[in-house]
Amino acid sequence: MTHTQKPQTLVFDLETKRLADEVGGWSNICKMGMSVAVTYSVEEDRFTVYTEQDVESLIRAINEAGLVVGFNVLRFDYEVLRPYTLFPIRSEGKTTDLMIPLFQTLGFRPKLEDLAAATLGAGKQGDGLDAVRWFREGKMDQLIAYCKQDVQVTHDLYQFGKERGFVLLRDRYKGSRRVPVKW
Repeated sequence: MTHTQKPQTLVFDLETKRLADEVGGWSNICKMGMSVAVTYSVEEDRFTVYTEQDVESLIRAINEAGLVVGFNVLRFDYEVLRPYTLFPIRSEGKTTDLMIPLFQTLGFRPKLEDLAAATLGAGKQGDGLDAVRWFREGKMDQLIAYCKQDVQVTHDLYQFGKERGFVLLRDRYKGSRRVPVKW
């Protein structure tokens, strides 16, 4: 990045090679390994796909970004990336993790799928189990499409909440409900 460029806003998500139960549980997220990651540059309106061999470029892009937006990115995605670098991912003050204010308000971790369905009317093509299976089956196009969709949904959810001050959550018992957000 040259000094004349404005730092980018990147929306980010990654998928893993292994499941939590294969690495000894959720306390070993750093052992799950990255299969694919996608970033979306808001300013350039451009998606970039990274495979494990591109992980250094991904970490550099995250560290150079002015703002990184993700869903559960601090607790999960950055932990998956931790073993790939000697240097910490610079997240303090420049990462907006949509999960954190939602968890603080709701007292539980909502699913991206439930937020996307209620707020955006958007469904998902699969879940983390499907993503690992697609990786193992070599279905990289399907895996990348899934990850890209999660990035798009995260971006749209972020924009919706930023503009309106709330998102909607699908509640199995009460229908949709408003959840106030400040991001």
